[in-house]
Amino acid sequence: MQNEINFQRDVKDHWYVKYNENGYPHVQQGWVLPPERKEDFDPFILMADDWFKRGTFSDHPHRGFQTITYVIDGRLEHIDNHGGHSILEAGDVQYMNAGWAARHAEEAVDDDLIHTLQLWLNLPKHLKNTKTSYQNIYVEDVPVIPFDNGSLKVYSGKIAGVTGPMNSLVPITMTEISFNEAGVYTHILPENHNAFLIVRSGEVEIGTSKIKLRKTGVATLTYKEEGSDQDSELVIKANNRAKLLVYSGVPLKEEVVAYGPFVMNTMEEIKQAFRDFHDGKFGPPAK
Repeated sequence: MQNEINFQRDVKDHWYVKYNENGYPHVQQGWVLPPERKEDFDPFILMADDWFKRGTFSDHPHRGFQTITYVIDGRLEHIDNHGGHSILEAGDVQYMNAGWAARHAEEAVDDDLIHTLQLWLNLPKHLKNTKTSYQNIYVEDVPVIPFDNGSLKVYSGKIAGVTGPMNSLVPITMTEISFNEAGVYTHILPENHNAFLIVRSGEVEIGTSKIKLRKTGVATLTYKEEGSDQDSELVIKANNRAKLLVYSGVPLKEEVVAYGPFVMNTMEEIKQAFRDFHDGKFGPPAK
């Protein structure tokens, strides 16, 4: 017998992404999750919505967190300094655990204009020195679950009875929900997960207060900070064809210092990361 679900999710805050026209090669950029509000998004740090040409994100280092890069359009070439190389296309995702010392490049292929959403996911203190790793999640390997008026893709976590292929070091969910016409879907999330969503197309009404959001609308959701992994419900009503991404994770509740390409617990650890990089401890360039 299933436990009765008694926690109904609602919208905690909502806004629309504001974009900067940066010019060539980083053509346009907007903050889905603004980094100055990272405490509100725990365990997430930021999310960037980027359009860019080749030469924007060449060889660079990271330490202390994970990235989840969702390709919306174009071809994304990944190169790292351990010999890794891959090309991702629309609907694909790359998960990276920067861990102790990542050094990689994320570039548009040839003359493509690439469009991505990149989420920074924090690592708890005891995992910040873990081994760097990369995982490509190709769209054809992502479970698709139909429901009345639409379907969902489960990239990470256990949703609707299936488990997504992403092997995150911390428990998160990532789901793309698509409506092919107006309809209602109830999304199930652990009640203790901090969660947010971004609308990619159409118009939807979210939660018990039925907040309306259109394309580029973002919402953070209510959750039980002292709750368990018991299920909670988020009601999503689409007023027409619509698509949105929903992410959730358990807050770490640790001190966070994010500076440049590093996310640590103290400023001294940030300074040490810069020293280690300049001393060559991150290894050779990615090329």
